[in-house]
Amino acid sequence: MNAGKRLSLTILFACCALTLLAQDEVIKVMYQGERPTISDFVEAYLFAPVEGDQDEDMWVDESTNAVKQAWIRHRDGIPQPEGVTLTIDKKNGFILYESRQDEYLTRVEMCYWNEADGKHMLFALNTGLYKNGRKSMGQYDGISFYRYDNAARTMTFCDDPGFQQEFYTEDGATVSYDLPRSGKDIKVTYWYDDGSKKQKTLKWAGNGFSL
Repeated sequence: MNAGKRLSLTILFACCALTLLAQDEVIKVMYQGERPTISDFVEAYLFAPVEGDQDEDMWVDESTNAVKQAWIRHRDGIPQPEGVTLTIDKKNGFILYESRQDEYLTRVEMCYWNEADGKHMLFALNTGLYKNGRKSMGQYDGISFYRYDNAARTMTFCDDPGFQQEFYTEDGATVSYDLPRSGKDIKVTYWYDDGSKKQKTLKWAGNGFSL
């Protein structure tokens, strides 16, 4: 087995382990008004308590914890350190954390969708690592989805809605995802070693996505 495939399997197994842990999460969303905002979802996700865990930062991975610290600085009116930006677009229900270090860029996006049944909302967190402007697979890359129940005011982990998430393809591409800041669709980009890339769109269908 070559190094690329070994890396792919290592990342896949790590993500499966995180998925198994996430399936038991029931996160309470606290908010005022008729509906939660993107900030309410982010607060709920980043600061969700974990029963029996004395360290509140241990339940999130390193990249998500970095977002948490940036969120705390924003909330407390403290400037972000050099290379870190936090974009909060409440109107479009979108938040972007970026951290630049040398040639590397870490991007963490968060957004939500109103589902067609009027009873649920879908919250997503997407992490991606880039090197010199091109996709570079990181340890925590990928999208996590949580379905919010309006009546219970809780959100729980859910499987990829309507598609199967990829990290690598059989023809050698590395895969990245971009959540929508405007519109409702997810953009998928396939990065090839020869410098080329291609894209496709996962279209929002009211309760999930379709090609």
